[in-house]
Amino acid sequence: MTKVTIHDVARHAGVSIKTVSRVLNQEPSVRQSTKEKVTEAITILNYQPNLSARNLAGARSYTIAYVYDNPNAYYIIEMQKGILSICREHGFELVIHPCDSTADDICEEIEMMIRRTNLSGLVLTPPLSEMPEIQTLLAQLDVQYIAITSSQNKREHENQQHHDHQHITIDDLGAAKDMTRYLLDMGHRQIGFISGDLDHASSHERLNGYQEALQEEGLKADPKMVRSGQYSFESGKVEAKTLLSTQPRPTAIFACNDEIAAGALFAATQLDIQVPQELSIVGFEDSPFSRQTWPSLTTCAQPTFEIAQHATRSLIRQVRRTQAQTETTKPIQHIFKPTLVLRESSGHRQDV
Repeated sequence: MTKVTIHDVARHAGVSIKTVSRVLNQEPSVRQSTKEKVTEAITILNYQPNLSARNLAGARSYTIAYVYDNPNAYYIIEMQKGILSICREHGFELVIHPCDSTADDICEEIEMMIRRTNLSGLVLTPPLSEMPEIQTLLAQLDVQYIAITSSQNKREHENQQHHDHQHITIDDLGAAKDMTRYLLDMGHRQIGFISGDLDHASSHERLNGYQEALQEEGLKADPKMVRSGQYSFESGKVEAKTLLSTQPRPTAIFACNDEIAAGALFAATQLDIQVPQELSIVGFEDSPFSRQTWPSLTTCAQPTFEIAQHATRSLIRQVRRTQAQTETTKPIQHIFKPTLVLRESSGHRQDV
């Protein structure tokens, strides 16, 4: 026989999964008539709740999970360090859970992880934080989470049921506009752009910022100047070589992150193109790549460590309110905007 789940009980009783969880954990806020309906459904269906499932909406452990799917090792490490620093400060443990966001069973995997570890809450980063199906799952399980997303992510904001949770937004679009304006101010008009993985909203937002800055300057983005890449050194090298083979050749390349920019710098060196005399190259993030290349990379500094700390503080605050059954505060959306860091890889356009 198929095992009876909490979903079956909720459906039979005509209530939400959250309500069933509250009854199972004997919370005083549930009406007596509702308790009776749920109890009757449990008896009829012979539902056997396991301990971890009951704890999901009850007295949770002091454990937070960082769930991610990101090829950028620097970003992952900085997020882990930031989350862990606040977990230690507040006596929480940290579970690290890498996963494949494109897998068909991603929701089942995350649900199994939650039930197995009895989490207090989750920190979600792109692209997982931008997947409505995952946030729907967390709402059904009544698990607290905080989502870190890119600016103007319409999929997130259109999903009204998720507005109970805190959100941290990275203004990728605004920062990309600032970087493109900087290159325009340096006299560049042929500006190439190499995007990151297109399943990350940040790639689209940075591309949008680049395009909007050109439009505001009265320029039309040339499709030949835009390459779709991945957040990797190798992708930057390959896509930069393609850009540098076009005519007219770009005098500047805006890479969607520093790894891509480092790959573009490598490609320019192989082609004997001097940086920044013949070609300016800029990145995004201010990762170690930006300081370890020569010339060092102009970039947009994204405070990943501070973002992780802020996210974790907000999540722990929300978890404690939930555990104490006190009224939650109105959700807020905190915005971080990366700032320009000017280094040796960029400069004024020069006719060579």
